[in-house]
Amino acid sequence: MFEGFERFRVETEGATIEGVRGGEGQPVLLLHGYPQTHAMWHLVAPLLAGSFTIVATDLRGYGDSSKPEGGEDHAGYSKRAMALDQVEVMRELGFDSFAVAGHDRGGRVAYRMALDHPERITKLAVLDIVPTHYVFATADKNLATAYYHWFFLIQPYDLPEHLIGADPDYYLRKKLGGWGTGVDLFDPRAYAEYERCFRDPKTIHASCEDYRAAATIDFTHDEADRDRKVEHPLLALWGEKGVVERLYDVTEVWREYASDVRGRALPAGHFLAEESPEETAKELIPFLEA
Repeated sequence: MFEGFERFRVETEGATIEGVRGGEGQPVLLLHGYPQTHAMWHLVAPLLAGSFTIVATDLRGYGDSSKPEGGEDHAGYSKRAMALDQVEVMRELGFDSFAVAGHDRGGRVAYRMALDHPERITKLAVLDIVPTHYVFATADKNLATAYYHWFFLIQPYDLPEHLIGADPDYYLRKKLGGWGTGVDLFDPRAYAEYERCFRDPKTIHASCEDYRAAATIDFTHDEADRDRKVEHPLLALWGEKGVVERLYDVTEVWREYASDVRGRALPAGHFLAEESPEETAKELIPFLEA
């Protein structure tokens, strides 16, 4: 995977971030979701690398990036801290400004990055999400049923860690296969990476801290910023077979949080970049080039 890309590790203020870099042109940062790694971009990144310099990283707590402590208030896994990591990575690689595309948790990091570091971001693409604040503010039975893990993972240490750790391969298989598609769609090389990384108890704990932060310190940050909108062009893409399509009017929700929104559903479930890589790239390229 990522043939022609080079691997790197960057020390940030709060973590060590692993990633790959390839291609030429304007810089684009790709951020993965739960419970994956940067490997989720292995089909899309080469399609984009013909036009852009592509950087794909593991968020802190995931993949081969470090797993710092979350702290009593889970601030170590706030989207603010995770966004700062990525800004520092891009600066170390020589990019003072860049576009960012994030799937799932990565999209939530990208949204916070656009609010906290507007001078660094040129464009923002979010894949198969609506804002965290909106999800919690409007949660109902349908959301809680479909996204049960949001409410499971935020339980106090070490309940979710202990239960997931008893059989991480089973949990990973159920989670990756439970969003409108089966696990057979994943490239075996990518799936092996997800398994390798998720078997680490530190990854399991860090991912729980990520979700605990979402329900606490991230929600506080988002509440404080409700009178602000993302001013960068924002592209929302989502799967027509997934939960987001079923529960939300995606572009209308995003217009409550961003000023310049466009987007559409793609023929996929949750994992757009792996289910529909060509369609995902065809939407991203003109948006990023414009």
